[in-house]
Amino acid sequence: MENNLFDNTEIAFKSKSKMDLYRGYYIFKIISKPIVVSISKFFLTKFPFLLGGLTKWFVKSSIFKQFCGGETEKDCIKTVENLSSSNIYSILDYSVEGLVDNYAFDNTVSRTLNLIDLNTDNNFPFIVFKPTAIGEFSLYEKVSKAESLSIDEELEWNKIIDRFELICERASLKNVSVLIDAEESWIQPSVDQIFENLIIKYNSKRATVYNTVQAYRIDRLFYIKELKNKYFNTSVNIGIKLVRGAYMEKERDRALDLKYTSPIHNSKNETDKSFNDCMNYIFNNINLFSIFIGSHNEQSNTLAIKYMSNHKIPVNDGKVWFSQLYGMSDHISYNLSHLGYNVAKYLPFGPVKDVIPYLLRRADENKSVGGQTSRELSLFSKEINRRKNYSKV
Repeated sequence: MENNLFDNTEIAFKSKSKMDLYRGYYIFKIISKPIVVSISKFFLTKFPFLLGGLTKWFVKSSIFKQFCGGETEKDCIKTVENLSSSNIYSILDYSVEGLVDNYAFDNTVSRTLNLIDLNTDNNFPFIVFKPTAIGEFSLYEKVSKAESLSIDEELEWNKIIDRFELICERASLKNVSVLIDAEESWIQPSVDQIFENLIIKYNSKRATVYNTVQAYRIDRLFYIKELKNKYFNTSVNIGIKLVRGAYMEKERDRALDLKYTSPIHNSKNETDKSFNDCMNYIFNNINLFSIFIGSHNEQSNTLAIKYMSNHKIPVNDGKVWFSQLYGMSDHISYNLSHLGYNVAKYLPFGPVKDVIPYLLRRADENKSVGGQTSRELSLFSKEINRRKNYSKV
């Protein structure tokens, strides 16, 4: 094994063709140019009609192919099988955003139930959805503030609860786990409460339902400790999906506008420490928790392996999962899988024009996360050169 277990590019890119490697290299090369990302974001956001003809073809054959599984569930099957051949599981994620009415909310539930039913070969151990994809943001906000609801709002809130129940009940029957995505801090309390009601019902034998903890929030380690203190004498298994966080600018801007203390850490170092502290606490109480580690950070993944070793947790123990987004950090996913750890890739899909917001976030994320794009570029370059040298032997 190499000094850094994530440096083995032969394992990381074994499923990629020469064309895949060059496409990935040039996409990350483009993403590394902030001005290019900013201009693309401006035009695709302000002038969506431009996404037709040759533009759509270019997007679909480049950045869409890098970060998405396809436009439909059926399109994703080949990618799912390809990942499965390397013992990597898939989490199909219908990445269409901007849902605002009951028809759209019910459609999300229907699609989620269909994804659960697709798990005939156990290639989909998890499904994921955003709470605001099945209910109005304003209702989560009012419930989070403990404000009284009108009769109509009460009816709508009960519909949201029913949608959560429908998804979790079907998942429980099909032996699939549910990842409830995190939301903004000012609506998260209502989601946390729904989660606690669900785990009492569905998490007695295993972690069917997972809540997402964003480690960039100052209070999230305290939240995890509260869960431990509340349920340590019960049969409940607490599922936690641990991530760094997704709404940093929005959280800071709102705190500034409304003149309250920002709920998130001031620096990346503080967030990294919070993530690792949360992870350490969960592993120290692993009998009560199951953890889904959503991280592209090599140090955090290495630390998780150390914690598993310290606590004598088998590499394939179902209480510990590692995950990265499709099209990113293959050096982490494939090397972990090669060593026998449980790994699942988030595999977004949806019509090209509808997943543009998701793709723009991926571009922004790679542009803004220190070292992310340069790391990807160096790994693609290393594997391209390795294959060139190998072919000369």
